[in-house]
Amino acid sequence: RRVHGVARVTIGQPLLSVRGRDQHVKHMLEAFRRAKMKFPGRQKIVPSKNYGFTKFTREQYEIYRADGHVVPDGVNCKYVADHGPLKNWMRAQTVLAME
Repeated sequence: RRVHGVARVTIGQPLLSVRGRDQHVKHMLEAFRRAKMKFPGRQKIVPSKNYGFTKFTREQYEIYRADGHVVPDGVNCKYVADHGPLKNWMRAQTVLAME
């Protein structure tokens, strides 16, 4: 059994990911710039266009949130479609009304 192993990563695979407010972006980029020096090889810092760890862009998230299609669910969110059982839609509407 090996005591000290290494992580096997492929080219283009994300090594680190962080989520923060827009006002802290410059500090996060500086932290990643310093952290990339700890890894061998060339590392790129790529800010995401998505909102948080969701699959929606910032513009999509704002539109869906205003329309009630996105419901917060802890640290992530759920997408509520226009079709499906009526009781699921009513449950989502009560959650939105409580906010």
